[in-house]
Amino acid sequence: MATKLPRVIRLKDVVGMTGLARSTIYDRMDRGSPRYDESFPRPIRLGRNSVGWIELEIVCWINSRVTLGGAGSGG
Repeated sequence: MATKLPRVIRLKDVVGMTGLARSTIYDRMDRGSPRYDESFPRPIRLGRNSVGWIELEIVCWINSRVTLGGAGSGG
């Protein structure tokens, strides 16, 4: 049986899935930002100047936001 590899998505897709702006996504990963969210998925390096996110990690993060109280909880 073939192993299904995780799908890697780019920033444009993360923006589309989360509804967050590009700058907000990077703020969520910046420990110095007031918008920092330690639970937000970290990107993986794809090349010298490119990163991507594991799609399932983004989906799980979105689901955790819904579980914590829906759209009104700090988005």
